[in-house]
This record gives sequence, C-alpha cells and structure tokens, in this order.
Amino acid sequence: MQHLSIRNTWLALAGAALLAVGGCAGTGTQKTMGETIDDSVITAKVKTALVSDKTVNALDVNVETNMGVVQLAGFADTQEQIAQASDVARGVDGVKAVKNDLRLKSAN
Repeated sequence: MQHLSIRNTWLALAGAALLAVGGCAGTGTQKTMGETIDDSVITAKVKTALVSDKTVNALDVNVETNMGVVQLAGFADTQEQIAQASDVARGVDGVKAVKNDLRLKSAN
C-alpha cells in the first residue's frame, strides 16, 4: 500500500515538473539571438542600399526588420520613390518580404 502512495507521489511530482517546464517554453514569437543578429544585418544592408539609390531619399525612410520581413516607414516625395524603395529592399539578400508603409509628403 505504501508502494502505491510513493508511486502516486512521484507521478504527481513528475506531472508538476512537466507543467512547470511547459510553462517556461517560449510562445514561438520570440526571436533567437541569431535571428536578431540576422535582422540587424538585413536592416543595415537595406539602409545602405537605399542610401546608394539615387531615386530614394534614404534620410526620410525608417527601416525595421523582423524575422526577415522588412518594414519601410516614413515619407517620400513621389509615388516612384515609394515603389523604388520597395524594389531596393526586395533586392537585398535575406529579405523574405517587404511591408511598405511609406507615405507621400503633403504638398503644403
């Protein structure tokens, strides 16, 4: 009878340990250190490519990268500049997708 009680205690402890370990697991949305570094490198490459491009005013474009997806934000003088910024970003090695949130500057 005591053997059964010890077994049940061990099973309860093992179950609690599994729940504790499962509770510490990431949600799948957290980036690893390597992914963070990769995203930083991609951001730097995109910014460099935008600065090198004659059409885009790179000073008006903010670049962020998350899991290889580049987000462009800021302002442009023309629709052509907005399109060119996307094209330049897509051409950078490691970019999986581009989300272009650039807006036209107001004419005021």
